[in-house]
Amino acid sequence: MNLYGLKNCDTCRKALKEIENAQLVDVRIEGVPEEILTRALDEFGGSLLNTRSTTWRGLTEEERLAAPLDLLHAHPALMKRPLIDHQGALYLGWGKDVREALGLE
Repeated sequence: MNLYGLKNCDTCRKALKEIENAQLVDVRIEGVPEEILTRALDEFGGSLLNTRSTTWRGLTEEERLAAPLDLLHAHPALMKRPLIDHQGALYLGWGKDVREALGLE
């Protein structure tokens, strides 16, 4: 199971503590494989972008109008976290619904 996020993200740390065999992939260092990123964008749409982040607030209005995929390539920290790839299924965030889907609640 791959957990795409940031090593210093509190939500990603919580997820890693609860998931026994998860491998953290730091999106700033390693990035997200193009196939996973494209699937996630198709599945989650605009909610894949974290528009409440400091990275988002630092963008100009013109930059915010770019295609989501381009924004994520330029600013990996804009991705809502964590993005979890488990047995071919993708999960976004660390809400109760995701924990239930992974059999943790």
